[in-house]
Amino acid sequence: MGFWDNVVEELDYLGMTQKSLAEKAGFDASNVARGIRYKSSPSADTAVKIANVLNVSVEYLVTGEKKSSKNNSDERNIFRKYAPTLEKLESIPEKSRASILRLIDSVSDDCR
Repeated sequence: MGFWDNVVEELDYLGMTQKSLAEKAGFDASNVARGIRYKSSPSADTAVKIANVLNVSVEYLVTGEKKSSKNNSDERNIFRKYAPTLEKLESIPEKSRASILRLIDSVSDDCR
């Protein structure tokens, strides 16, 4: 798999759109679509911006291989898994967010 194949895989995993990736990386969505369609090699700075948005290394996007320690990998996987939920939580007003966090704490305590 190449760079753009790995980008698509990460987008699917995160439940993120090409448009959202482009907006967060600071460029036009058509650039992402064009890269995916033509499998062109991005510039180094574009690759870094995409990797930062997806919270993965450029090396991973290029090679598909992760070179981090198990702990870092586990933490990254947990973050990536819940990133869409965390983004939604951030968009909720502070007062409501506090109520949700108390509910999570309560449920978590019940599970112990």
